[in-house]
Amino acid sequence: MPSSGRTHVRARPERTCVGCRKRAAKHQLLRVTAVEGVCVPDPRGALPGRGAHLHSDPACLDLAVRRRAFPRAFRLQGTLDTERLREFIEERAGGAS
Repeated sequence: MPSSGRTHVRARPERTCVGCRKRAAKHQLLRVTAVEGVCVPDPRGALPGRGAHLHSDPACLDLAVRRRAFPRAFRLQGTLDTERLREFIEERAGGAS
């Protein structure tokens, strides 16, 4: 049977976690933006500006901070405050258990 080359499976956007560098579906990752030197969680994906994507896992956040991935992803100089993001992820991880 000849194939037309079309598939019936709908393509889903993928993003790469800045922490572990693994690809995942966009809806499985948390979008993060930088607002005035602070990494802010953007679960709705509505904040303006460049975004970085991260698994909602404290281990991925630790990797991203250690690798200095956020300033690179946002194309900013210096360090960014990640405390607000850490609180959000730990709260989310605690609620999932």
